Amino acid sequence: MAYSDQDWPQGTQTLGRGLSIILAVKAGVDTLSELALEIGCTRSTTQRLTAALLQQGWLRLKSTGRYGLGEKLTTLTAQAQTASPLLGLAAPLLQNLNETTGKMVHLGVRSDSHVIYLMRLEGRHPLALRTRTGQHVPLARTGTGRALILDESESDWARLYRASYRHMPAGLPSWINRMRFYRASDCVFDLEDDEIGVHCVAAPVRDATGAIVASISVTERAGEMPLMRMKALAPQIRQTASQLSAKLGWHELSDVAD
Repeated sequence: MAYSDQDWPQGTQTLGRGLSIILAVKAGVDTLSELALEIGCTRSTTQRLTAALLQQGWLRLKSTGRYGLGEKLTTLTAQAQTASPLLGLAAPLLQNLNETTGKMVHLGVRSDSHVIYLMRLEGRHPLALRTRTGQHVPLARTGTGRALILDESESDWARLYRASYRHMPAGLPSWINRMRFYRASDCVFDLEDDEIGVHCVAAPVRDATGAIVASISVTERAGEMPLMRMKALAPQIRQTASQLSAKLGWHELSDVAD
């Protein structure tokens, strides 16, 4: 996929190099020297191009010093996914969940190490949350995000936790234990993990292959949705996620042996 000036009309080579950098980062090329090699430019030229892409939000620089896709691209990804069949299939189910619980409902999908919110339905008592449609939040921080990674390995869980909670390294063992419990129950509880005073219950959505492709969550003030209420709501949220999974072609295995 190496870039070539010959692929672009005269006067548009800089644009081509910039787009090629974005495509290379998406493919996993994430260091300055590798990017320079990919587009066939000097390190200084590549650095100027990546600096411009960083400034405009098309790329981001990770804590490791490596490049990743920026917020503008993930927002565009969310907008593109909004037009996909997933949202149309999910909308009536989420609206029903919203109406029957009276609580805020989210639909999220994964983008690299973040969750992207495709839908947000307000509850009867609106919450002043920072989440909004198209926003991306680190996977490990929210219930909606953690439901998306229930099938990941524990080493991946640890990596995502460290990326999200760099200031709380000592909390990893208890967080992993919680994730083990959530994987067994196929449901995640957010107990003020992301925002103080806010609780969330989330469940994964699977496609025809069984892979997790989205998550559904219900969010409320902690005082209005204490732990016992969260446990009571969990089956309804799992059922909604299962209904959407069925629409995507997933059929859960029967507990009864053939």
